[in-house]
Amino acid sequence: MKTVFFYNFITSKAEEESCRESNTPWIVTRHLVEIRDPYPAPIIDLQNPWMIKKMITHYETVVRKLVLPFAEAFEHVFRYWTLDTVRSIMSGHRKNIDLWDVTEENNPKNYQNEGTFIEMLPNEDYALVCADLFRNCRLRINDEVGLYWDPRFFSLNSS
Repeated sequence: MKTVFFYNFITSKAEEESCRESNTPWIVTRHLVEIRDPYPAPIIDLQNPWMIKKMITHYETVVRKLVLPFAEAFEHVFRYWTLDTVRSIMSGHRKNIDLWDVTEENNPKNYQNEGTFIEMLPNEDYALVCADLFRNCRLRINDEVGLYWDPRFFSLNSS
């Protein structure tokens, strides 16, 4: 199953009449739904698993949040979550997650506390909030970070 948006472009007769009477234009609505995915989830290559690769920006260093673009969050993270969990985040709630920094393969560092979560930003992108990751890894502008969601352990991994 895959979580996607369903856009309602077609109005009903009652909606058309209501818009005409109130002299307001029709506004396309969208709903979060779960569909059967005809394509299998991407197979994680354990030699190079980083599905999301990004360069750290000035904004991210200031607010200590990694911005996950809308499309990448849906394709590489939310596809493994339940519909209710994704709806919760979209309604403004935070989702605490288990984050592993596997930069040093022999000594991975776990960030699992109240300060490690994913939230929705006003522009409909998402943010991975983890100030400890920025502090401990000394992340700076133009550093490259790789992320992938590990469905086996329900955790996000970074490098």
